[in-house]
Amino acid sequence: MLVLRDVFRGRHRFDELQVGLGIARPVLADRLATLVNTGILEKIPYQEHPPRYEYRLTPMGVELSPALVALMRWGDRWLAHDQVGVVLLHGACGTELEQGFWCPTCEMTFGPRAIRSRATTA
Repeated sequence: MLVLRDVFRGRHRFDELQVGLGIARPVLADRLATLVNTGILEKIPYQEHPPRYEYRLTPMGVELSPALVALMRWGDRWLAHDQVGVVLLHGACGTELEQGFWCPTCEMTFGPRAIRSRATTA
C-alpha cells in the first residue's frame, strides 16, 4: 500500500521510493516485482547504461485510487490519534475533495448505507 501511495504521489524511480519509504532495497525490489507481476505497475526503462527503470501505474493500478483514498481517510479518522492527516485537493482548483458514491440515474451522491447488492450475470 505504501509503495502504491508513493507512486500515486509521483515517485517512480527505485531510489526515490527506497528513500521515501525507508525500507531495505531487497524488500522494495520484492514488492515492486509483485506489483509488476500482478499488472498494477509496469517497468519503463529510462536509462540504458546501466539499465534503470521507472515504475508507472497501469490502468489496473490507477483504478485502485478510490480504495486507497478510502483506506487513508479511514486510517486518519480512526487510527491517527491526533497525528496530522492528509487533505486531498483537486489539482486544477485546490478545492478539498470529498469521496462518495454517485448514482447516474438519480444524479445524486449517497453513503454506504444506501448500497444494495446483487449477483452479476454471466
